[in-house]
Amino acid sequence: MASELNPYFQVGLDVFGRRCLVIGGGTEAEEKTGRLLAAGADVCLVSPATTQRLAMWAAESRLEHRSRPFASDDLDAEVFVVLNTVNDDPDLTRRVYDLALERKALVNSYDNPSFSNFGMVALVAPGHLRLGISTSNASPALSSRLRRAFDALFDDDFVDYLDRLARVRAHLKENEPDRAKRFGLLRGLVADFRLEGQLHYPDDWRAAADAVLCCDRQGCGTSNRCAACPASVSA
Repeated sequence: MASELNPYFQVGLDVFGRRCLVIGGGTEAEEKTGRLLAAGADVCLVSPATTQRLAMWAAESRLEHRSRPFASDDLDAEVFVVLNTVNDDPDLTRRVYDLALERKALVNSYDNPSFSNFGMVALVAPGHLRLGISTSNASPALSSRLRRAFDALFDDDFVDYLDRLARVRAHLKENEPDRAKRFGLLRGLVADFRLEGQLHYPDDWRAAADAVLCCDRQGCGTSNRCAACPASVSA
């Protein structure tokens, strides 16, 4: 079992054509299933109910949907990765985790690193870019904020830029045998690319964090709430 705070070892996992099992049919399952499908995985979804998008993908035969609760046979020897997105059933979480370890599958239990052997990062994925963001489970909320900020930063021009770079690289590999010349041309195309930005922190963030650490919770939801309480700030 992984500890609550764990930086993990970042890798890119090749799931192309591999059997991947997703348990649960809510928005979290939809997001993770979308990422698996984009990576070419063979997805099996197990859930009595699903979001509209998951149902659409099943109707289009982009995934297999087993419309029922999880059964042990779902996690067979062909399963490479298990994503359990059900986070309100501790017995199911432990059962899935133990089965995955027994059958040598990778498993991630949503919002429960203690029952996972790999972590899921917040993903920024415009065009060909894959930028993973992790706070080592220190603050998933901050990971989400960072993802949204980067989503807004990498616009359609960036998607076009990266796509053209990919086409140029493929063209040069086909038509320019001199490795040094290829590298020179490719580096020249990105030489002036820069990422510029500035971090903006919440006002009095230290006082707000200390207020939560020291609070006895007795005043929560009342007019006696701590003056520095951040609870009223939108996520």
